[in-house]
Amino acid sequence: MLAPMSKMRRVPVAGDSGRERKQPPPQAGPVEPEPLPVPAECSCPRLDPADWHDVESDWSDIAFVKGAVNAVLGVPMGYAGASAALQRKAASAGGTVPPAAMFLMGSGRFRRPLLLEVEGADRRAKGLYSPGGFAYSRLVEAPWGEMRRVVNETREAAIARYSRPPDRLLIWYLTCRECSRERNFETLVIAHYRGT
Repeated sequence: MLAPMSKMRRVPVAGDSGRERKQPPPQAGPVEPEPLPVPAECSCPRLDPADWHDVESDWSDIAFVKGAVNAVLGVPMGYAGASAALQRKAASAGGTVPPAAMFLMGSGRFRRPLLLEVEGADRRAKGLYSPGGFAYSRLVEAPWGEMRRVVNETREAAIARYSRPPDRLLIWYLTCRECSRERNFETLVIAHYRGT
């Protein structure tokens, strides 16, 4: 059964003489637009391209706590909650998360692995991961729809440099919703190689 319709209201429009006005019409004139809100200063890491773009890094002494986040066709969901869980996991392993720690994400359509950099933890602690080997990284801009292209470019650059495909490709989103547009979705793409 359909709900009854509410009564229609008469809304006066400019030039409507059907009803007497109690207030004069607003003065026409130049209207100044309200200033756009300035984004709050975020805590997103800012990497120096000289240290991160087209660079090889030794990963023999680096450690991470591992986790995962659900994804819908590759798009991560619940990123903030997963980050908080990894912070707790790092603390329970006896480690600290350094300022501007690497927060890396692997590939996957329905579940994506996460790695959060940790310092000072016992290497034998449960949930701690020491990948070893080395990493080749590229600092790139990856606006909407460009992620696949920049990851493939990094993969191809790594193959050209090392004559074999990387064991794993990881990404580090360096921007948040406050600074993404300003920084053009800056992202670090890492090609990891186990061993030398």
